[in-house]
Amino acid sequence: MRKFLIAAAAIALAAPAFADGHGAGLATIYDFDGSFEDATFAVESAIVGAGLVIDYVSHTGEMLNRTGADVGSDVKIFEAADIFLFCSAVLSRKVMEANPMNLAHCPYGIFVAEREDKVMIGYRNYPEGEMQEVQALLDQLAREAAEN
Repeated sequence: MRKFLIAAAAIALAAPAFADGHGAGLATIYDFDGSFEDATFAVESAIVGAGLVIDYVSHTGEMLNRTGADVGSDVKIFEAADIFLFCSAVLSRKVMEANPMNLAHCPYGIFVAEREDKVMIGYRNYPEGEMQEVQALLDQLAREAAEN
């Protein structure tokens, strides 16, 4: 069983969530056997290799480490954490034609995080229905990256 669970969210909403009752079910996570840098390279390669364009990489771990003291905290949540944000024109159109409010789930994100000497790759879980097709794509990409 994984000890920690991370929830990836869009740029402004990116926030960690931990398993064991503190966000269980929010994200799917795969352990990565290698360095944080190798994991980020694997995620980037999987996304680009699928013909998708990475719109933005949110360096969430750096931001949290940099601003901790500013908000009165000395807790180091991650050694490193990045979120790769991207979209699929084909899937986005399909899910938004089914329900325009699926806009709330775009862009899609895959995160890489290092915590307590463990590197993980994951993505936010989506609601039942048409968004499961997007979740299947995220799962395919995250698995591919985790297996590299």
